[in-house]
Amino acid sequence: MKFFESTYEFDYTWEEVSTGNWRKYCPWNKQTTHVIAVDTLQRNVDPATGILRTERLITCQQSAPKWLMAFLGGEDRSYVYETSYVDPAAKKVTMCSQNMTYADLLSVRETVVYRPSSGAPNARTEFHQHAKIIAFCGGWQKVKNSIEEFTVDRFRQNAIKGREGFEAVLEMSRKVFAQERERQALMQAARM
Repeated sequence: MKFFESTYEFDYTWEEVSTGNWRKYCPWNKQTTHVIAVDTLQRNVDPATGILRTERLITCQQSAPKWLMAFLGGEDRSYVYETSYVDPAAKKVTMCSQNMTYADLLSVRETVVYRPSSGAPNARTEFHQHAKIIAFCGGWQKVKNSIEEFTVDRFRQNAIKGREGFEAVLEMSRKVFAQERERQALMQAARM
């Protein structure tokens, strides 16, 4: 069993980050071209807490070597099941994901949390990512360790790319927020 952790602070408000999060896999995000579909399976708001719970299926184009795909008998697509919780009262987004493809060989459970920064709660958002990776290889400890280490390294590389792509999405979202505020100010001024 191996773990991966990453923390980062985005120079955007929690409102910008929690809204931009839904656009993370948009077509113009050059860092997520491997994501070919995001299907919302279920979405509801708890009337007592106001928490938005969403279940999604994320379909990705595999980038594993062809020889490995042939060995495993797999196809070039992989699937990830994600459940997210947006708590507007606590200003917290929690996203939990689990691989569905090759789940009998490798378990990857990831949790991501976005919340206002403790140092600048009205200007920055803290990001925390945690992944637990377990390879199932029976008694082959050396193979198991190699698979888990490879997966952690891949996670590390993808975390950097993901952060870069999300920064671009957030910048676009910031522009949209600014345009909307300007439009509302103009409408309010016109009413006076």
